[in-house]
Amino acid sequence: MRERKPLTDDEGEVRELLLEDIRRFRPIAEVLPASSLKKLGLTPDGKKANQHREKVTLQLSREVLARFRATGPGWQTRLDAALREWLESHPAE
Repeated sequence: MRERKPLTDDEGEVRELLLEDIRRFRPIAEVLPASSLKKLGLTPDGKKANQHREKVTLQLSREVLARFRATGPGWQTRLDAALREWLESHPAE
């Protein structure tokens, strides 16, 4: 097996990448910790968060909000899933 060249030189400059280098790259979700993914606005699978969402102001009862928040990070996604489930069980007329 051929020895791989380092991607950077002694000064930290990145050399020209070859197809062989790119093939060895791993998805960002495998490389970065969850906290860094969150700061970048990415989900744990490395996809952009909120791709198909719209920011709105919504008034909810304190009980509903407290219960969903108590489930921890991702509570808004779970709230969205609960609303979607309701929509599926209540077809539009």
